[in-house]
Amino acid sequence: MQIVSALFVESFEMRQAPGPATRIDLTGAMFSMAAPEPVPLTIAPHLVALIFCPPGESGEGVFEVVFRKGLAEDDEQMARNVSPFSVEPGKFTYRLVRGELEFTEYGQIFAHCRVDRGPWHLVPFTLLPPA
Repeated sequence: MQIVSALFVESFEMRQAPGPATRIDLTGAMFSMAAPEPVPLTIAPHLVALIFCPPGESGEGVFEVVFRKGLAEDDEQMARNVSPFSVEPGKFTYRLVRGELEFTEYGQIFAHCRVDRGPWHLVPFTLLPPA
């Protein structure tokens, strides 16, 4: 299986379309946000990942997200989420993760995402000073 896309978003909705087909409405895709108040603070942005299962695979997997203060696997961990999932082979699924992230200073963190023990897919997020 593979991660097709992963983004921080304000909201996420699924709807049916003719076919039958499914549409995913993502609103407010973001890579940064102004803090709602001065640090220290905790925020919980939504991370949505779209995952594809090729035909012929089992359709069973584990989605892992580790929020880190840097790009490397040994950088400080802020939060972690692991969730098993199943998807019909040849189709897509999504995983929605809401990490509780404690910021003591403004700056950038990275969501390290992977399926099973596959390669990491990195998604940056920057907390800016209040506007």
